[in-house]
Amino acid sequence: MEKKDFEAWLDNISIAFLSLTDLQKNETLDHLISLSGAVQLRHLSNNLEILLKRDFLKLLPLELSFYLLKWLDPQTLLTCCLVSKQWNKVISACTEVWQTACKNLGWQIDDSVQDPLHWKKVYLKAILRMKQLKDHEAFETSSLIGHSARVYALYYKDGLLCTGSDDLSAKLWDVSTGQCIYGIQTHTCAAVKFDEQKLVTGSFDNTLACWEWSSGAKTQHFRGHTGAVFSVDYNDELDILVSGSADFTVKVWALSTGTCLNTLTGHTEWVTKVVLQKCKVRSLMHSPGDYILLSADKYEIKIWPIGREINCKCLKTLSVSEDRSISLQPRLHFDGKYIVCSSALGLYQWDFASYDILRVIKPPDFSNVSLLGFGEIFALLFDNRYLYIMDLRTEKLISRWPLPEYRKSKRGSSFLAGEMSWLNGLNGQNDMGLVFATSMPDHSIHLVLWKEHG
Repeated sequence: MEKKDFEAWLDNISIAFLSLTDLQKNETLDHLISLSGAVQLRHLSNNLEILLKRDFLKLLPLELSFYLLKWLDPQTLLTCCLVSKQWNKVISACTEVWQTACKNLGWQIDDSVQDPLHWKKVYLKAILRMKQLKDHEAFETSSLIGHSARVYALYYKDGLLCTGSDDLSAKLWDVSTGQCIYGIQTHTCAAVKFDEQKLVTGSFDNTLACWEWSSGAKTQHFRGHTGAVFSVDYNDELDILVSGSADFTVKVWALSTGTCLNTLTGHTEWVTKVVLQKCKVRSLMHSPGDYILLSADKYEIKIWPIGREINCKCLKTLSVSEDRSISLQPRLHFDGKYIVCSSALGLYQWDFASYDILRVIKPPDFSNVSLLGFGEIFALLFDNRYLYIMDLRTEKLISRWPLPEYRKSKRGSSFLAGEMSWLNGLNGQNDMGLVFATSMPDHSIHLVLWKEHG
């Protein structure tokens, strides 16, 4: 057929085809397909794919593709990455989607990272770590052996763990290697705190002492308490040492001279915890940068100013029950903004600017659970059998780890949390090192450590 005649025929056929019903059109197409050979069928297949299988990620502007992708959950997006190389490239570069997914898992976000493919990789790492936590596979255990009597006091800082024992010694351990770096002769240690040069101890002999790591020499002795010293804290900048005792008092000392600067009274029980910390919020009673002293006993937390006057008075007393029917657990968290303490009623969080209770967290069977660490995203808790991680956004327990029969302590000195930065959000770098340490009946130290990423 000549081209001119073919075009005229095709026009007539097209007009007739458009006048048919849908059923007639379908029958016409079926008949034409049955008459077609391989060349015609291949042509038909290629053109139908273009018409029917529209790749919207390829055709849409990138901004619109990102907008649509935000409505899909991360697991669906990972499946979509398998469709084609183009889809994988576009979806992997959707930074906002993967950042949001990481935040929802409790991951920290560093907005300075410019690599568009970075956050999908971070999400894959995050989902693996969260699965390990859920499946109780995120941690591993180790032991430190070296003391010959009960270990009463523990303190952790920057990968190093200090232990004070009834064997009249204190040891400094490298947690990563399990090696003892220093071992010095001391008095019986009920509380310890250290830095690179020195060790400060509180003792059952009612005194405190400062020791030099390198030589083991006692550089200062602090006498004045009439009961065992259960907690110590110090600040080199202020040249101040504070101590809490079984004589119901808190004492403030000159760290360099050993002179007692002040005795703070008002507690009616053993003072089991003292914390010296810079304030980070403003209120009628304090300003950002002021040093604040917290002291806690079985029923109350007292707040004192430090650095303003020698005969300072208690700013505020916090408790969870006016009639003292509910006691506080011997653990206290204070970061300059919030005070957190656990009790049989739950986990209490106070706003330090107003002293108001912000919330009370009451997970199931909380009566025997104690606080170890508290952050912006996670809290670390434990009881007689397990170590727990709580997501503070949902107030639900997301992981637990079995604990051995460790040595119990009413003062809370024989167990502690390790690295704490991950409580403000994991980032793939801070989930390493020590999680928890406690002394054991056989005088060893039981360690719970982050397991390396798989």
